[in-house]
Amino acid sequence: MEHTYQYAWIIPFLPLPIPMLLGVGLLLFPTATKNLRRMWSFTSVLLLSIVMTFSVNLSIPQINSSSIYQYVWSWTINNDFSLEFGYLIDPLTSIMSILITTVGIMVLIYSDNYMSHDQGYLRFFAYMSFFNASMLGLVTTFVTNRVGDFGLLLGILGLYWITGSFEFRDLFEIFNNLIYNNNNGTNFLFVSLCVLFLFVGAVAKSAQFPLHVWLPDAMEGPTPISALIHAATMVAAGIFLLARLFPLFIVIPYIMSLISLIGIITILLGATLALAQKDIKRSLAYSTMSQLGYTMLALGMGSYRAALFHLITHAYSKALLFLGSGSIIHSMEAIVGYSPDKSQNMVLMGGLTKHVPITKNTFLLGTLSLCGIPPLACFWSKDEILNDSWLYSPIFAIIACLTAGLTAFYMFRIYLLTFEGYLNVH
Repeated sequence: MEHTYQYAWIIPFLPLPIPMLLGVGLLLFPTATKNLRRMWSFTSVLLLSIVMTFSVNLSIPQINSSSIYQYVWSWTINNDFSLEFGYLIDPLTSIMSILITTVGIMVLIYSDNYMSHDQGYLRFFAYMSFFNASMLGLVTTFVTNRVGDFGLLLGILGLYWITGSFEFRDLFEIFNNLIYNNNNGTNFLFVSLCVLFLFVGAVAKSAQFPLHVWLPDAMEGPTPISALIHAATMVAAGIFLLARLFPLFIVIPYIMSLISLIGIITILLGATLALAQKDIKRSLAYSTMSQLGYTMLALGMGSYRAALFHLITHAYSKALLFLGSGSIIHSMEAIVGYSPDKSQNMVLMGGLTKHVPITKNTFLLGTLSLCGIPPLACFWSKDEILNDSWLYSPIFAIIACLTAGLTAFYMFRIYLLTFEGYLNVH
């Protein structure tokens, strides 16, 4: 098994040949490349399936023994200064790799038909493969919006200045020694500030209050991209950052309290914003914001396992809902033409059951899961978070439970406006 782990660095690079070969092909042999368009989509799915198989193979020892493997190479060595890079394989890495690859495969298969009429079909698959490769390299890489970037950079530099290391194990050990063995209030304030800056990066990437304003703009792209971004990849990056650096946050109670406070505010705000939307994709996007608020709340309470559990269950449920919304939008485009203001407007929908009966059933399944109806996936994860919230703070628990009711309300609002009644446009 040690031999297998040594080649885990290949995982982020396996999907890369597709965008590279497509770029060269479209530049030098455009006609032949376009004639083989279905071959490129098949190859994209095949390579990502290989990555998924590799990820599952790596995860089996993690499940059995929670073993950790870390490989580091020295990039620059100069006197006392050494700049190193590498990769870390642990249960968290395995979970994220499987999540990204499974949802990515579903989205790629769905996109083959969804984008079949589009002139940018090949360019779309090139970008998708490149995006999947980028997200599979998540253990080193975080790309956030400008505010989150700035906070994340300050936090990283500050921690390096204090600890002199970028390696997770060394970082955690030195940081804990500083917290528990140093009575200097100034040092404690500085390390707390550094951790707070890291939290700002997570808030921005996972669209948590108050850095959630980028979320509606992310809905402008094709629906498969929305499914990938809001289910398994980009918005999960902030949660992944907190989970990866959890040993830093948990030793500072004030930061943990702030995380839970931001989480509970985001839960309620996201749900109320979802209630007010007419655009089906924006409503699902704000639902994502609210559900990730539950994950943030769980991390703030110290419920690490419950947070990751809900991250996974929500990802699959929300991917199903976003892909269903793409089918709905396509069916509306046959009536209203290509106009996102009309084809995504739930007020103009209604009675679509007879047009997309399979989509209706799959969308209902995703809706029931997100509402927390047993025995579907989100029931188990959300129920665990709600149970822990009663032990943490009754006020937070009441808000979280009420918002769970709001989740059922806005999700069935989407479902009923879309599939029941009569079509409201002629």
